[in-house]
Amino acid sequence: MRATSVNRLERTGAGLREPVATRGKIGSVSCAVIEKLNMSSYHIAQVNIARMKAPLDDAIMAGFVARLNEINALADNSPGFVWRLQTEAGNATYLRPYDDDRILFNFSIWETIEALRTYVYKTAHAELLRQRREWFESFSDAYQALWWVPNGYVPGVDEARKRLAHLDEHGPSQFAFTFKSTFPADADFIEAFDWSVFRPCPATRT
Repeated sequence: MRATSVNRLERTGAGLREPVATRGKIGSVSCAVIEKLNMSSYHIAQVNIARMKAPLDDAIMAGFVARLNEINALADNSPGFVWRLQTEAGNATYLRPYDDDRILFNFSIWETIEALRTYVYKTAHAELLRQRREWFESFSDAYQALWWVPNGYVPGVDEARKRLAHLDEHGPSQFAFTFKSTFPADADFIEAFDWSVFRPCPATRT
C-alpha cells in the first residue's frame, strides 16, 4: 500500500491551497482574541486527514460515501460535540486545503478528550475505522492532531494544517498531540500563545 506524505509540503509552504468559506455551528467568533480563561474553559480541537484510493465519485469510495450523512449526524448529536467544519453540503468532503484532490480533511471541536474518544472508538464511527483500508491509503506522516482551544474559539484550516505538520516534525507536545500521548490543558501556554501566527477561521453563524 502506498504511503502518502503531505506534511512535508506544509513545512515548506508548497502544495497548499486556500480553503473555501465554511460554516460552523457555534457562531461567528474572533479567532485571534483570547481572554483570560480558567482550566474548565477549554475544549479539544482535532484534525485528521486521509488520502482516498480513488476520486470521491468512484465506485471504490461508494461504501464510505453512503455512510457520510449517518456518521456526521452521529457526531452532531453525540455528547460533548461542539462544532465541525462543513460546507453547504453539510460535510467537508469537498474541501481541498491541499493541492492533492484526494486528501480529505476532517476538523472538529469537542468539550473533552473523553467525549471525542468515545465518538471515534465506541460508536458506529469505529466501523468506518475498521474498514478504512478499503477506501484510504496509509500515511507515512502524522494524520491526526489534537490540541486545546479556549471555549468559544474556532481555529482556522491554516491553524489545523500547521498543528498537524508540527506534530509530524516534533512529536507530541502541548502544541499538538495524539490520543496515545495526550496533554492536559496548560493555561499559561494557551494564554501566552501568539494566536496571530494563524490565519483567522472563516466560521459564520448558522
